[in-house]
Order: sequence, then C-alpha cells, then structure tokens
Amino acid sequence: MGQDAPTRAVVLGGSIAGLFAARVLADAYDEVRIVDRDTLVGTKGPRRHAPQGRHINGLLARGQQIMEELFPGLTKQILDYGVPGGDLSGSCRWFFGGRRLKQQHAGLVTLGARRPVLEFHIRERVEKIPNVVFTEQHDILGLVTTADRGTVTGVRVQRRGTKTEKVIEADLVVDATGRGSRTPVWLEELGYGAVPEERKKIDLVYVTQHFRLREGADPFGDDVAINPVAFPGNPRGAVFVRTDGGELELTTYGLLGDHPPTDQAGLYEWLKTLPSKDVYNAIRYADPVDEPTAFRFPTTVRRQYEKLTRFPAGLLVTGDAITCFNPVYAQGMSVAALSAMTMRQHLHSGAAPEPTDYFRDLAHDVIDPPWEMTNTVDLTFPGVKGNRTFQVRMAQKYLKRVQVAATRDGKVTAAYMRAAGLVDRPEALMRPGMVLRVLAKSLFGPSPESGVHANWAPAAAVTPVIEERRAA
Repeated sequence: MGQDAPTRAVVLGGSIAGLFAARVLADAYDEVRIVDRDTLVGTKGPRRHAPQGRHINGLLARGQQIMEELFPGLTKQILDYGVPGGDLSGSCRWFFGGRRLKQQHAGLVTLGARRPVLEFHIRERVEKIPNVVFTEQHDILGLVTTADRGTVTGVRVQRRGTKTEKVIEADLVVDATGRGSRTPVWLEELGYGAVPEERKKIDLVYVTQHFRLREGADPFGDDVAINPVAFPGNPRGAVFVRTDGGELELTTYGLLGDHPPTDQAGLYEWLKTLPSKDVYNAIRYADPVDEPTAFRFPTTVRRQYEKLTRFPAGLLVTGDAITCFNPVYAQGMSVAALSAMTMRQHLHSGAAPEPTDYFRDLAHDVIDPPWEMTNTVDLTFPGVKGNRTFQVRMAQKYLKRVQVAATRDGKVTAAYMRAAGLVDRPEALMRPGMVLRVLAKSLFGPSPESGVHANWAPAAAVTPVIEERRAA
C-alpha cells in the first residue's frame, strides 16, 4: 500500500487467536480486516471449520487475565450471561495419579463457557472496534509479495461458491488459521526453505457429550469442574464442567490408541474406568442432551519459525498456526492471548514489526515454558516417543513429588495451578521455599483420604439415569 494510504493489517482466521490479534492490531493500524471461511458475526454455535468448537476448550487463568485487560468488563459480561465461574485451584476437583489434590483458592478465575459462547462474546467486543472489518465466507488462496519476495504486501482470497479471485492489500498479514496453516508451504514456494518442526505422536482421541442433571441431584457442590487427569497407570482422563444454560459439558479422552467409544452404553462403561469415580457417579444422575462426538488429535506440533535465518517482512504467525499443544492441557487459547501481547510489544512507533524479533521473543517468553512443561508430562507415558534427557527425567520426578505434596497441602496445589494456568513460569515451583515445602509434604506419600473417591448420592429420591436406560 502507498505511503499516504491508510495502513491495513489482515488477519487470516477469525477464531480466538485471530480475535486477540485483531484487538491489538487495531491500536496500530487504520484498518484491521479479519478473513475467514465461515460466517462469524452473530454465530453462537459451533462453526463448520472449527471442529474443536464442539468440545471443551478451557481458557486458563492467564488467558482470562489478558482477555480482561484487552476487553475490560468482559469476564462479568460472560458471567452475567449465565456461564458458571470459579477458581482454577479452589473450585476445581483435580485428580493426579488417581489422587485428589487439596483445594485452595488462589485468585485464578476459571470460566465454564463453551468454546462457541466464549468466542461469540470476544468477537462481539471486536465487532465494536470501529476500524475492524470482517470478510466472511472467503477462502484464503495465498500471499502476495514484492518482486524480490522479500515483503508480503497482501493476500489472495476467493469468495466461497465463486471462481473470482481478488487481492486484499496489506501492510501486515497475520496468519491465525490454526493447525492447518499454509504458511510453511508458502514460505517454501517463496524460497525461504522448510520451517523446522518438532512433533510428538500422542494418538489422542476425545469424546464430548452434554448432560443435564436431574432435579434434586448436584454432585458438584461448590465446585465447577471435576478433572481426573490421565497418567501412565491409566491413560484415560476427563474434564467435566458446569457450563452455560444449566448444562454439564463432559470431554473424556484416551491416549496412545486407548480411545473412548462413541456409543452411549460403551461410553458409560468407559467412564467407570477413569482415575476417579466422581465423574461416573455424577453422570448416573444426568440425562444426555446430545450424542457423543469424537475428535482425533494424533500429534503435537511446534513450528520453530525462530530458527529460520530469513523471513519475509510484513508477515507474522500466531496461535495454533505456530504451536499445537496437547489439547488436554487447555493451553491453546491462553497461549494465543499471550502471543497477542507479544505482538503488541512489537507494534511500536508506527513501524512494521520485525518478524525475526517477534518469533524470537514469542519462542522464549510464550511458547517455551508451556511446551517444556507439557513435554515433561507427555514423556511420562512410555508409549510416547521422545528424548528423555536427564533434565526431563529429573523434572518428571520433581513434578510427581509436587502432585503428591498437593494431596496434603493446598498451597502446593495453588502454586501448581498458577504454573499450569500460565500465570507463573514453571520455575516458580523450584523456588527454595516451595521446594522445601514439596519435599516435606511428599515425604510420607499421598494423603490417605486423597484416594477415597466420592460415593455420592442425592439426598432426595432421584432415579439414576444409567440404571433407568438399562431397564428400558
């Protein structure tokens, strides 16, 4: 675009990562245009090209903090909409190694919003920004560059259902298209070489279903979620949360080929085998409101743009288009929020951001900590291939001690959840005072009561759903 023309940033992809990016770009560019294949504006349900929208997508504590910073008052707006809220450490029932952690509030806000509902509220705020424009129902065909291929100057798009191609000129293009990002292909076509990647096969499948509790049944009490986490002794887990509309959202998962079934009877039997009986005992009194839906996630992927020695000006990448974490750790949306804040730091003095500086800072400040933390956990499963260095093995041993200590001490749980929630870097668990606390509290093993699972039953006479279905 010409020097005297209004500046424009184009965001490819209108999901959470694209919306956070558009918000920070709107402060630096005269126009921000979001391009997506779906209809975005006004959409409250799952979108065709966002299949994970049908499953649980958690916004971790740091993601919520950034959301509130970028969109003041949005947390209250979401809660007022009817989304349950609580504390990641104090209102969530966590089970690690089949043992329940001691709960303690830590000021870590968690929201039980379904992915489409959360996306709708964030997008509604973005829609109100005067210089943000949505270009919906358009396929993204490729980049436009200068003759020397050194600078990206726009993007080629095509309205769905037509064969007419057009170019949207841009001073900056941001790829937020997710796991299926074409940027690695485009870069090779432009002569920049292959993007280094780190992949780890986890062969994960998760199944999601929604339920509604029968009147007189409330197995959650003051909690908003029940989360038995998979571990090597039982590679099955679940996230079970209160959500909007008075419903419960359950996503259960299995790793390394041990996958949950999608038939109702089989799913009930699967839930019996989770590392905690709490989920099954709750499901007994909850009516299904839809059918179980599966999603396959074979590998984690990290695209290491920071290792490229050359990169075209006028192009950045964010969100899952850079790194797809193991989704059971719910890091994707929060890392996208952190990535937007890094992008904001590089939008200074009206100058276009320098991609190599952005990718370097993004890797070190945003991606490295959660990637290394989850890599440590993933590699505790013998079937996951990877380099189990001495550092990784020591981190695994210490993390196990943290989890054991947390069955006895809520302060350890709070510190653990601050790290898992991306509020603190993992190194915070290695501070001398915390190390001493962890070692002392884990000395005699897990708390005996941590292994006692809820044998919950409603006070009133409520017919268990599962038994009723079997009788029918």
